[in-house]
Amino acid sequence: MTKQHTLDDLRARISRADLLKAKRHGFSDPQLAHLWRTDAWTIRTLRKELGVMPVFKTVDTCAAEFEAYTPYHYSTYEAETEAVRSNRKKIMILGGGPNRIGQGIEFDYCCCHAAYALKEDGFETIMVNSNPETVSTDYDTSDKLYFEPLTAEDVLGIADVEQPDGVIVQFGGQTPLNLARDLERGGLEIAGTSPEAIDLAEDRKRFGALIKDLGIRQPENGTAVNTDEAIAIAEHIGYPILVRPSYVLGGRAMAIVYDREALIAYMHNAIEASPEHPVLIDRFLEDAHEFDVDAVADPTAVVIGGMMQHIESAGIHSGDSACVLPPYRISDANRDELRRHTHALARALNVVGLMNIQFAIQDEDVFIIEVNPRASRTVPFVSKAIGVPLAKVAARAMVGRTLEEQGFTREVPIDHIAVKEAVLPFNKFPGVDTVLGPEMKSTGEVMGIDTDFGLSFQKAQLGAGVRLPQAGTVFLSVNDRDKEALVPIAQHLSEMGFRLVATRGTHAFLNTRGIVCGPILKIQEGRPNILDAIKNGDISLMINTPAGDQSQAADPEIRRAAVQYGLPYTTTLSGAVAAVAGIQSLKNNSAIRIRSLQEFHRSTRQ
Repeated sequence: MTKQHTLDDLRARISRADLLKAKRHGFSDPQLAHLWRTDAWTIRTLRKELGVMPVFKTVDTCAAEFEAYTPYHYSTYEAETEAVRSNRKKIMILGGGPNRIGQGIEFDYCCCHAAYALKEDGFETIMVNSNPETVSTDYDTSDKLYFEPLTAEDVLGIADVEQPDGVIVQFGGQTPLNLARDLERGGLEIAGTSPEAIDLAEDRKRFGALIKDLGIRQPENGTAVNTDEAIAIAEHIGYPILVRPSYVLGGRAMAIVYDREALIAYMHNAIEASPEHPVLIDRFLEDAHEFDVDAVADPTAVVIGGMMQHIESAGIHSGDSACVLPPYRISDANRDELRRHTHALARALNVVGLMNIQFAIQDEDVFIIEVNPRASRTVPFVSKAIGVPLAKVAARAMVGRTLEEQGFTREVPIDHIAVKEAVLPFNKFPGVDTVLGPEMKSTGEVMGIDTDFGLSFQKAQLGAGVRLPQAGTVFLSVNDRDKEALVPIAQHLSEMGFRLVATRGTHAFLNTRGIVCGPILKIQEGRPNILDAIKNGDISLMINTPAGDQSQAADPEIRRAAVQYGLPYTTTLSGAVAAVAGIQSLKNNSAIRIRSLQEFHRSTRQ
């Protein structure tokens, strides 16, 4: 092993001129640490000793024609700084950086609301973000803005100048959350939930021990670093299993594995892609329903902001699943259990600010999937649905204002139903399969509100650019596990006057259940086939649930055609049930009623 250089070694070898030259050429502390065989903290200490520190210039928004007063700053290694520190109490808010699938505008919403709330309360707000396309980087969002990357080195450089009273890492998604430990080590005060509690929630073994002490169920799981370990864990847990690399965003490279051969293939690819990170393996809860709970906590109280049920079954990433608030299919006993677990976990983790918990319910048994002691992507949806800006409430709690002081002491009862639907980008990527799974694919979301679930779902579909039909022909092709559950859906569609057509296996099964259904050929079976019918506009709605590699290899062309020709479709039966409810509600109502969010909230409070 190559010997690591100490600070004394570097003092003897590296001059101030060398270090300043390296920084002016754009070398970061971690890059220099790699080149000089030391660590980034040693480089930072050496820089401070030698006085090689960044200065901050003001963005010239007047092109030198007039003196610019905009509070936009960027770092450089020159002689003079233009950033002026005030004597006001100040809070630094870390944004999310570049938007990408799994982390995007929902977190920017939270950062903005934190800035608005703390400005109203008299704090000087300092935003750190490197994405000029976000609202958090608008001139009137915060008192100061630093266009800097979200790295420990850059944030600590700003903090050296501004000396903030606290730093909020909860609202920018996983990117700033990953900096919490380094910022704490650098002497900054992390506002709200401590980095220790954040680490506890993300450490599989420690978190497993915590929920065992709290008496909360969790799907059996394990961690593997090679194929043999993965096979042993899978055979102990039992197939199907959910596998994913550790430290991923948006469920990237996550998969549901049904047999040994598929697991071997997955592990081969996962180890090649990331040999230093273990693979996480969980028992997959088939036919379970997922729930999200968003809560706000201060040191003495916990209040649930919203409880949502995913419309798609477990196994679909929460960012891609439509969800409904309040839950539409849950027993009172299960609802109370979710509340108890939420309160217990918030107290056990000492959460101050926002917290999101994902649960699954299988046969009335509640399992915990994940706990995030931070803002989640559902916060904007929940806030709009209940009429309470949760990010503002949480930001104030993080700087010492109790929930009681803010008048937020109980769940908000609502008289309406809100449905969130994901917006998927498949029309921009014609070669991509549209089937949903554990890896997130959506790039946005919309919301529908009404007093009836079906109408709320219908509005959400319209917002996402999908117009559900009221008549026509429905194409059905589902995997063997879904055939029995398809029967009531097909029956309901038939009773509403739709004509049904299905591929060979689905057609034969429905006929045995007495449901009138016409046959239609798959692409490989000859012509005219289902692809011809889609192109000719003969299909009004498609229900297609693939399973396994063979099915998924045969069906993508059909699903891509649905996107290309604007055909409404679903790849889950739970989505089909919701679509049928939306169609039925639309047929029962002559027109969709339009009301503003404010009108819904006023009627709730009367």
